[in-house]
Amino acid sequence: MAISDGMTVGWTSPMIPYFLSEKSHIRMTIHEAEWLETWLLMGSVIGLPFTAYLVNKIGRKRSLLLASALLAISWMIVIFAKDVTVIYASRVIAGIGGDMAFVAAPCYIAEIADQKIRGFLSSIIYLMMLTGILIIYTTGPFLPYYVPPIIGTCLLVVELVVFSMLPETPYYLLFSGQEEAAIKSIKFYRSSDSVEKELVDIKTAIERQKTEKGGVKDILTVKSYRKSLLIMTVLNAAQQFSSINIILMNMHQILESAGSIYLEPSLTAIIFAAIMFLASGLASGTVDKFGRKKLLYFSSVLTGICLLTLAIYFHIKNAGYEYKHVSWLPLVAVMVYALVFKYGLGMVPIVITAEIFATKIKTLGMALVDGVYDFSAIIAIMLYNYLKDSYGIHIPFYLFSACSFLTSFYVIFFIPETKGKTLDQIQLMLEGKHK
Repeated sequence: MAISDGMTVGWTSPMIPYFLSEKSHIRMTIHEAEWLETWLLMGSVIGLPFTAYLVNKIGRKRSLLLASALLAISWMIVIFAKDVTVIYASRVIAGIGGDMAFVAAPCYIAEIADQKIRGFLSSIIYLMMLTGILIIYTTGPFLPYYVPPIIGTCLLVVELVVFSMLPETPYYLLFSGQEEAAIKSIKFYRSSDSVEKELVDIKTAIERQKTEKGGVKDILTVKSYRKSLLIMTVLNAAQQFSSINIILMNMHQILESAGSIYLEPSLTAIIFAAIMFLASGLASGTVDKFGRKKLLYFSSVLTGICLLTLAIYFHIKNAGYEYKHVSWLPLVAVMVYALVFKYGLGMVPIVITAEIFATKIKTLGMALVDGVYDFSAIIAIMLYNYLKDSYGIHIPFYLFSACSFLTSFYVIFFIPETKGKTLDQIQLMLEGKHK
């Protein structure tokens, strides 16, 4: 499912040039093509209230199955679409499904995983999303229009069949009073020797959290809830204002604007996605070793440097100076960006998201920060397009570089280290009762 979601995010990068070309079967203006990015994110916003309700009402597993079905429907619409309005509708449906998956998947993983490997398993979500982006970058520019959506649909059909055989999380089952099913779930996901201990630990955590409030008002008034919401609000906004969706959705156009004489944009985009994939794979194996905070700090600083490099290059080019001899610079900048962003700022937030919210408010909290993520993405993309068209492409990159540097300061002073802690210990730490 995450692979298909990644394909959906990266789809516009090779497809916008196609829709603007003479060979397109659906002709679009530049303005219409830019809305392909925004409608996906609008769908995510539309899906927020449904996600917040369903993940708790029908469970993590069924929510993930529903998300997969929605994503499959969106791809099938793309295959048969004949006009831009139908494409927009498919993007909205994909946004709703992606939003549900983005909330339910980290929740599911955090509730089935041992604390020693929770970070690794949570980070695999991003690894699979990057696989999807790599697939779309390697197929979109070279194969017929209908091939990528067929690939996405097939992946989701396999996911629907396989995932339907797995049990619901023990946390959710116990929280909803299904103790026998919870015991079976623990036996499935953990060794049989640890069943009793796991059952007691989960019951203790749930009983403690049931004494706490969990409404919309309470998430702003309970100290630990408020702190976790603030942390994830900043990190989710920071991801977008470090220009990740802008680059993923506009990679081919940005590289065309750079005018490098060294590599074709389509090849550079593939290398970019491959580097992000490798970086995410490496980070998945080290996030539980080095911790969340260090990776976030160094990633934010280095991401800011890469974006600043892009801004300076485009500034020089747009000012009319000779740039061909340094046209390798944007290629190096985006390659390094792929590495350093994904190694920390692009991966760690989803790990922390799965850990930092108490069970009672997990779906509400994750839905709220997912809303922040979506709204931030919409604002960042619209801001990018406005500044690019009005003042030049270098201006938004200067702005996003500054945002990345500011994020590094926030990480130093306000982000707690959650490495190696149980979900209950993290809540106690946020309450100031545990270090």
